[in-house]
Amino acid sequence: MERLHIASGSPWEGRVGYARAVRAGAHVFVSGTTGTDETGSVVASDPYAQAKAALARIEHALHEAGVRPEDVVRTRIYVTDIAAQWEAVGRAHAEMFAGVRPACTMVEVRRLIAPDVLVEIEADAIVGGA
Repeated sequence: MERLHIASGSPWEGRVGYARAVRAGAHVFVSGTTGTDETGSVVASDPYAQAKAALARIEHALHEAGVRPEDVVRTRIYVTDIAAQWEAVGRAHAEMFAGVRPACTMVEVRRLIAPDVLVEIEADAIVGGA
């Protein structure tokens, strides 16, 4: 099976040894993605803006892998304070996936890679999965 590795240039990818996304056959797996820029700096302090930025990075990785958001079949969302953040993060998710409605899980975690990162999102897609 052919594997295609997608890089975003994030400093974490090389340091940790992973790809932003991997396409293996008809399956695309997007790694946990945060609302950070190419230097690893957080782009905003609120969960909605971080989720929107993470989803934009995911959308870019999906396109690089030859799929669209409509091909996403599963997402996983990690937040650091579910009571305070779920609605804002959920709204950002719905703006991208309301018409797709992938299977989705949102869970609270104690902490993400950096203290000011509030949300991290993963996505799985299948080529032609719509």
